Amino acid sequence: MSLARVSLLLCALTLAACARTPAPAEENDAASRSGNGAGPQTAAADAETPRTAGAVDFPVIPQIVVPEIVGVGPAQRALEASMGEIIDPIDGITVRPAHCGADGVLFNDAGITSVDAQGNLARNGDEGIFSINADGSGTANFEGGIIAVEADGSGTINGSGKDGADDAIIAVEADGSGTYNGKFGIISLDGKGAGTWNGEHGTLSNNGDGSGTWNGPEGIVTINNDGSGTWNGAHGLVVNNGDGTGRVGTPGRAVKMAPIPKVVPAGKFPPLKKFAPPGAPCGFVISLEDRVLFDFDKSDIRPDAAKVLDTLAAALEKVPAKAMEIRGHTDAKGTEDYNQDLSERRAQSVAAALRQRGAAQDASAKGYGESQPVAPNDLQGQDNPAGRQLNRRVEIFVRT
Repeated sequence: MSLARVSLLLCALTLAACARTPAPAEENDAASRSGNGAGPQTAAADAETPRTAGAVDFPVIPQIVVPEIVGVGPAQRALEASMGEIIDPIDGITVRPAHCGADGVLFNDAGITSVDAQGNLARNGDEGIFSINADGSGTANFEGGIIAVEADGSGTINGSGKDGADDAIIAVEADGSGTYNGKFGIISLDGKGAGTWNGEHGTLSNNGDGSGTWNGPEGIVTINNDGSGTWNGAHGLVVNNGDGTGRVGTPGRAVKMAPIPKVVPAGKFPPLKKFAPPGAPCGFVISLEDRVLFDFDKSDIRPDAAKVLDTLAAALEKVPAKAMEIRGHTDAKGTEDYNQDLSERRAQSVAAALRQRGAAQDASAKGYGESQPVAPNDLQGQDNPAGRQLNRRVEIFVRT
C-alpha cells in the first residue's frame, strides 16, 4: 500500500531560463563582437535551455491493517469445514492462522476473548487489543498506536509507527481525502487533486486545477493554470505572463518566455487496510481450552471429550501437513515447575488420544507451562479468572 507519487513541479520550469539570460550590457557586447551589421541581438535569441526542477514526492503513508482471525487459505478452510460441528469460540475451540519467524518458530499469537452471535470479535494478545466488527470495521491498540477503521476504508490513526518509527496522526476518508501529521511533515489532501504540504521541502499548496504555490529552497513560486506565474528567488523577481512573454528583475526587463506547465494534481490517501500479523504464514493452530478435555488440574482426558477428539482426528487426517506439534499451556497459578509438568502431561495425553484414532502419528508433544499466555492472568493486581481460563489450553500447531 503506497501513496501515489505526486510530482509538484512548482519550480516554474521555464522561469529560470529568463533569470539566466545575459544582462543588457552583456547583450550589447555580444552584438558589437558579432560584426554582422544586424544590430544588437535580443534576449530571446540568446535564451538558454529552460531550467527544470526535480520532482517532490509525498511520503508513503504507513500500512494499517486489521488482524487475520480465521479462514486464510484452502487448507485451513477445509479443516474448518471438517470441524464445523465442534468449532465454537464460546465453548473453547478455535482455529487461527499460524505465523512464524524467519527461524520457523511459531509466534505466540493472540487469543480470542469473545465472539458474539453477529460475528463481532474482541481480541487481546501480543499483536495488540482489537475490537473487530463483522463488517471489517473496528478499533485497535496496536504497537503503541490507536487505530479506528471503518468498513469503507476510512479511519484514524494516532501513533502508527512500529518502534516509534513514525508517531503520526492520520485521518483518512473513503474518498481519499485526509490529513497526515508525522515525521514527513503536515499533509492535507482533498481527494480531488488539491492539497498542501508543509515539510522539509518548504510549504507547498496545490490547487488541483494546475495551479499552486511553493515557498521553499528555490524561493517563492506561484504558478497559475493559464501558464502564467511569478518567481521571487535568487535571480530576483521573474514574471511570466503566460503568453510567451515575461519580465526579469526590478525594474523588469522584457524577454520571451514560454508558458509554465501546469502543476500535476496531488494524489489521494490510500484506504486503511487490514492488520498483517507478524511473521510469515506457516500453517494454522487449533486451540482447545482445558475445559474441553480435562477436569481442573488434571491431565487425564474426560470420557465426554471423545466426540471432540473423534471429529478432530478425522479432520486432521484430511489435511496435508509438513509437521504437527501438540503444545500444552497453563495459567500462572501454582509454581512454574508444577505448571511445566502439567502442560507436558496434557500435551502427551492429547497426542496419545489422537494417535489412537489414527491421526497425528508423527506429531511431537511439548509443554510450555505458563510461559506463553494469550490473556492476562491478573488485571491491575486482581485475579482474572476469564484470562486464566484462556491460558489453560492445548494447541495443535499444523505446519503447512
